[in-house]
Amino acid sequence: EGKQRQGTACLSPIPGVSAGNGCGHTLLTPHSGTLSSKNYPGTYPNHTMCCWRLQAPPGTSLLLAFGDVDLEPSEHCAHSSLLLADPQTGTAYGPYCRNSIPSAPLLVTNSSTVTVLFNSTSHRSGRGLLLSYATSQHPGTHYTQEHVSPDPPLTMCFSVYCPAGCKDIHGDIWGNPSQGYRDTSVLCKAAVHAGVIADELGGQVTLSREKGITLYESAFANGLHSKRGSLSEKRLVFHKVCCLLSPACDDVLEVVTFNASSWWHEVDPLGQDRAWVAERAALSTTGHSWAAEPSTEAAWLELDLGTRRNVTGIITKGSSEQHDYYVTSYHVSSSRDGKNWRPYRGSSGQEDKVFGGNADSHGEVSNAFIPPIVARYIR
Repeated sequence: EGKQRQGTACLSPIPGVSAGNGCGHTLLTPHSGTLSSKNYPGTYPNHTMCCWRLQAPPGTSLLLAFGDVDLEPSEHCAHSSLLLADPQTGTAYGPYCRNSIPSAPLLVTNSSTVTVLFNSTSHRSGRGLLLSYATSQHPGTHYTQEHVSPDPPLTMCFSVYCPAGCKDIHGDIWGNPSQGYRDTSVLCKAAVHAGVIADELGGQVTLSREKGITLYESAFANGLHSKRGSLSEKRLVFHKVCCLLSPACDDVLEVVTFNASSWWHEVDPLGQDRAWVAERAALSTTGHSWAAEPSTEAAWLELDLGTRRNVTGIITKGSSEQHDYYVTSYHVSSSRDGKNWRPYRGSSGQEDKVFGGNADSHGEVSNAFIPPIVARYIR
């Protein structure tokens, strides 16, 4: 490690971009990211390569965490290899494979630019590789895998840094934000599910290890579906920063007035009228919900919170009252005066965010607003 080598040039000169036919899940940002080989954790293909160029902000350096490096062994890792290089100084780390693994799970570099090069020839086995990275601005413990090690004491809060891109890595989560998560859950994936970080940004996470419970219920939240899980000795409970300062930050906000683009006036087979008006959109309403006029193409529902509020998330549910109605996806806009509307673009800020909605008419689905919305009106 740390020796100069030749042949480490990246095919893609653009920072934050991968190039090659052996690239798997990849999300690269200036502050953190996650990358893997194709098919991970299945066997990686023969005769492939991938090159990632990581670029940190000026004045910072890169920290790389080896989540998994399982490349078929060969002499000098000639058949399959992982090589990391600093193109500015010519310093290289590796090559790595199963008989030449990294000496530590975390590689601390002195460079703001690192090229990651993966090559494979003919082989029979190997999961491939899973790496994550952060910058020296975030020197805390980094996680992409299942377990917290070493185990902190029960009930004691501790903090870890989760890189961007954990949502789509391999592994399961059991539980939900209100109960907590089975301690065998992929930690940072569970953090995205709990809504304490945005997957496209990553970030610092505060959590505690609590005594386990008998049954963990599944839930759909922030684009992830957790599993129903059985008894565990311990569980992971995530804490939002605002809740540490103010326990009321997860309170359900009161809606003063509901408004909508239209509502459905139903006449049932017995000739009875049923009004699917906007007021019936409140989550606590029993019976039928709000529904737009069936011919409406661009339906919207508007909530007046009475005064400017800090809105950290939303919960949606369909109407299971005789009709299997629900919304599968939606946009969110906000306004301070009810006249000028701003579309919600999330942490990326590039395009209007599309939120994943419901897959049936009876389950609840939650989505976090990261950053929160500060407004009186939500549409």
